[in-house]
Parts: sequence; C-alpha cells; structure tokens
Amino acid sequence: MFNNINTRSVTFNLIMINVLLFFATVLHPSLTQILSLHYVFNTHGFYDAPGFEPYQVLSHMFMHGGFLHILFNMWGLFMFGSILENVWGPKRFLSFYLITGFGAVVLNVLVQMFMIYKMTGSVNPGIDLLQMHPAAMGTYFSQTLGASGAIFGIATAFAMLFPNTELMIIPIPIPIKAKYLMPLYIVFELYLGVSQHQGDDVAHFAHLGGALFGFILVKIWGRNKNTLY
Repeated sequence: MFNNINTRSVTFNLIMINVLLFFATVLHPSLTQILSLHYVFNTHGFYDAPGFEPYQVLSHMFMHGGFLHILFNMWGLFMFGSILENVWGPKRFLSFYLITGFGAVVLNVLVQMFMIYKMTGSVNPGIDLLQMHPAAMGTYFSQTLGASGAIFGIATAFAMLFPNTELMIIPIPIPIKAKYLMPLYIVFELYLGVSQHQGDDVAHFAHLGGALFGFILVKIWGRNKNTLY
C-alpha cells in the first residue's frame, strides 16, 4: 500500500506539513501557544501567547496536542483523503479540506460565544467580569488545535460517495458500512459536545462543523458537477 504513495499529491503534502510542524512544536513548545486558535475576542493573551490572531484560523489546523492526536488524524487523512483526491483532483480536494477546516472553526466559535454569553451576559467580557464567572474563563482562554474538523469533513464526504464501503473502528469487532458508521459517530460527537463531561477537552463542535460543511459541499458539488475548485 505505501509503495504506491504519490509524493506530489495534496494528501501527502498535507501530511508532511502536519508532521513537520508537530516536530517543530516538540522542539519549540511555545509555537503551540502561538499557532493554536484562541477565542476570537481574547485580546488578553494566555501566558506567552498573543491571544487571537487572524492567522490562527489557518495555522491551528496543522497543530496537534500529542502523538496519538496526530497519528489518528493523519491516518484518517491518508485513508480517506487519498481516495477523495483521486475522485475530485488535487485542487478540489484542497479546497474541500480548507473549507471544512474553516467550517469547523465557524461552528466551534459560535458555540464558544454562546457559552460565554450564557455565563457572563457578554460574548466579549472584560477580565473583571470573567473573574466573577470562573467557569467562563476556561472557554475564554481555551485553545483549539488539530486537523480533526477537516478530517471529519473528509470522512463525511467518503461516507456519502462510498456509502457501502465497510469500515472497522475500535472497539467494534465487526465491519460497519460507512453510511451507518458516520451518522452514528456524528450523533456520538453531538452527545459528547452537549453533555460537556468534566475533563473532556475535545472540541466536539469543531468536529461537527467539519462534518456539516463537508455534507453541504458534497451536496452542492453533486448538483454542479462542472464547477471547478
């Protein structure tokens, strides 16, 4: 399988960018603070980080919080992304990857704004107001990182284009068709995002945002098959 890797493909180069930046953050941990996505109204910073900067909307997609985080994301990108790139071509696939990644940001930020507003009465509370609502500080000073939103978009597209492909997922011991697996996975992510279990620092709504934008894009492209991206 690995003998047939196309080193010129968008998929391969996306993986390489992610891997290189991962090792860069291992050598220079402060890069994670700088390149991760901060809450859009956070102008106060976080330790040595600058707070929100527009470039973080893109850069956070290439940051990862640990070896297992990048391993699973890059495996998903390789397994599903290489197939979609063959179907769509490199330009459309890259557009899809970036748009679903941005879609993940949109939903995640909207949920953050709702949560902070619900706790403080403002989407942009000052430090004094935040100190009166300690629970809001965790969301306000949170950082989002990883390619998971785009990967969820890719997996959703794969399930829509190849619905009867059987997939294996740990710990389920039997193969499940993609058209059943992805909806179940999305419902599970929604449950985890709404229930907000203590200690869960996964951006579940970013995953859902990527899946939502992936679904919408496939529907749009299916109706406009001659449109180039």
